[in-house]
Amino acid sequence: MPDLRFEVRGAVPVPYAATPLVALKLHVENREADEEIQSVLLRCQVRIDAHRRRYDPRQQERLYDLFGEPSRFRETLRPLLWTNLVVTVPRFAAHTHVELHLPCTFDLEVAVGKLFHALGADGELPLTLFFNGTVFHEGERGLQVSPIPWTQEAHFPLPMRVWKELMDLYHPGRAVLGLSRDVFDRLYEYRIKNGLPNWEDTLKSLLRTEAP
Repeated sequence: MPDLRFEVRGAVPVPYAATPLVALKLHVENREADEEIQSVLLRCQVRIDAHRRRYDPRQQERLYDLFGEPSRFRETLRPLLWTNLVVTVPRFAAHTHVELHLPCTFDLEVAVGKLFHALGADGELPLTLFFNGTVFHEGERGLQVSPIPWTQEAHFPLPMRVWKELMDLYHPGRAVLGLSRDVFDRLYEYRIKNGLPNWEDTLKSLLRTEAP
């Protein structure tokens, strides 16, 4: 019976995708090295262990909306679900490599987006990956099917510079601001009424109006 083990050996931005993605380089090893694996239907849950790193004062300020007062971080810092993925691992023997593509966002209405924005390119973000799925392999009676239990997991410190490189690739020098449709319509009317050429000038005009 297959005895699979998983290890993340790196992370890189995925260029030219429809949406920003980080690729985790996943090493898959079968300890029964002489056994032929036909394919693996692999399910993976990626969790951010936000409680397993430190945050400087500026980062703590940016994380107030997510975790509250820094004095309560011991209580409020909890693991965050990043994403669930399904990937097909092709035929291999002994070991192989596949990529796990994790969706990234600059949307500050999303918890993961808030956390990434607060950290910028500083340090690493601890991840835990939980694996489950089905292994199709050759046995004495031909093709057999074996399960992968949820007890299979891997840990990886994601370098935040990878996220920064990804955002610079997809949103160079820009930020993304999510608005309700009603607020957007009002903002658009203001822009047209005042003859402003772009959204940046529109917001600057409003900031000057609101300045004391």
